[in-house]
Amino acid sequence: MLELFLPMLERLGIIVTVAFVITRFRFFRELVDKKTLTSKQRYVAIGFFGLFGIIGTYTGITYDTLSFEYGSFAYKLSGEEAIANSRVIGIVAAGLFGGYRIGVGAGLIAGLHRFSLGGFTGLACGISAVIAGLLAGAFHKKDKSLRLKTALFVGALAETVQMVVILVMSKPFTQAFELVQEIGVPMIVANGVGSALFLLIIRNVLHEEEKVGALQAQKALTLAESTIAYMRRGLNETSAKRTCEIIFKEVDVSAISMTNHEVILAHVGLADDHHKSGEVIQTSATREVIHTGTRLIVKHEDIHCTKANCPLGAAIIAPLKRKNEVVGTLKFYVRSEKEISNVILELIQGLSALLGQQLEIAEAEKAQELAREAEVKALQAQVNPHFLFNSLNVIVSLIRTEPKRARAVLIALSKYFRQNLSATTRKWITLEEEIHHVKAYLLVEETRFVDHLHVEYEVDEEALKERIAPLTLQPLVENCMKHGVKEQDGQTEIRVAVQKKSQGVLVSVTDNGPGIAPERLKSLGKIQVESEKGTGLGLYNVNERLVHMHGEAACLHIESVLGEGTTISFLLPRKEEANWVNV
Repeated sequence: MLELFLPMLERLGIIVTVAFVITRFRFFRELVDKKTLTSKQRYVAIGFFGLFGIIGTYTGITYDTLSFEYGSFAYKLSGEEAIANSRVIGIVAAGLFGGYRIGVGAGLIAGLHRFSLGGFTGLACGISAVIAGLLAGAFHKKDKSLRLKTALFVGALAETVQMVVILVMSKPFTQAFELVQEIGVPMIVANGVGSALFLLIIRNVLHEEEKVGALQAQKALTLAESTIAYMRRGLNETSAKRTCEIIFKEVDVSAISMTNHEVILAHVGLADDHHKSGEVIQTSATREVIHTGTRLIVKHEDIHCTKANCPLGAAIIAPLKRKNEVVGTLKFYVRSEKEISNVILELIQGLSALLGQQLEIAEAEKAQELAREAEVKALQAQVNPHFLFNSLNVIVSLIRTEPKRARAVLIALSKYFRQNLSATTRKWITLEEEIHHVKAYLLVEETRFVDHLHVEYEVDEEALKERIAPLTLQPLVENCMKHGVKEQDGQTEIRVAVQKKSQGVLVSVTDNGPGIAPERLKSLGKIQVESEKGTGLGLYNVNERLVHMHGEAACLHIESVLGEGTTISFLLPRKEEANWVNV
């Protein structure tokens, strides 16, 4: 008996190797996660654990009941021989992780193999293998993780049952009894310890992978937090480039790219000399990802690079979704498929989902901003303390020297704020009221910039009854003040014109300021334009409101020449042509 302990424990080294290999298989991860297996995965699991049981049989130690001698690996047994083996470990693992179906399936495979080897215990060992699978399946728990004590107990119990079956079925009984006396205790102990060791190794390996997965999840969250300032501006070349640059510094890949539906928005890393932003998408796989919304892994030939010696050998393409709609892709490029690991796959999957959520937030914020724009503009003087403080300072300075003028400025300031407050409860006002509001604002500003600002009005009295949304004209005049008066050394002139035309009423604001650069002029009023001087949000919101309330014909028209000034105008169409919104 003592001679068998050490060889049996040595055979447990096989358990370490098999336990490591088994964690590489997807079906086993599904088993451990207690997920429902497909029929194919179930058959694979049965086959694998059955093979594990066969390996345990082959690596067993033969025992001759007549000569009392031990042999090495068993391939064929005589009538007097039996095997001390670790077959039960694979069967027990199958039952514990997969339930009685997988346990019994693995037991059948390993049991039939053992029966085929012969020996006077062949039938008993074959039957006990099936019993072991059934027994281990009884300890399978779907919603609870396995404990080492359970694996140790079930492994020892299954081997004990096998000893009992051998005593009952193997003939002659005296020979079977001597065999059990010799190998019973070593096999019970070794297979109990082996089952626990099998579980321990697998648990440790999987825990390590969970830690790696957690680190990648943390990295994805960190990267998403770092890119949020850019992705909140929407998916464009600028936001895509900065996002790719941030991710590329933290992820070990050859290159990172982002696209929208049609073109490459950014490419950072290797091959950036010929993978350039603005180019039309060439990869059919990218179009497939955009169409299906499913992540793909592509080989070198599927990248469709125009350069023959391109260093990018493979790519992972993940969809960027906004409200379940694919709006673009995120790509990780590597030199070969061998560099694509589960860690990278999980990272790009999580990162693409987080970036998609940022795009959703950006769209929601844009819609919310437009919805609140009227209220925000109506309260702009209240949230702009500089205008109020500067106005009060002017009034204070005039009280002693020019009290009448101070009184006039104070009345104008009062009218300005009263109009601001009343605009919060009204959807429409007349052009006459809007002009009065602008005059009140500009009177205060003329007093502040005495001898530096001149305002001229050209107003057609017949047009003043036309309806308009509150605080539509004032932001245009304020824009002239911000980018005209404050940036000019000489006298600034502002001209406000309201003219009756055959198509409707034309309203324009003209200044002689420094003008607007052509590249900025193209998008001003159409989108938010970031610059050192402002965001362009005011003009953008005014334009959106005009189009919404009066129709496309009412959109802003901006004309500007550097050094010669700017004119911003819009047309209020005749009532029968306008897209009026009910009060």
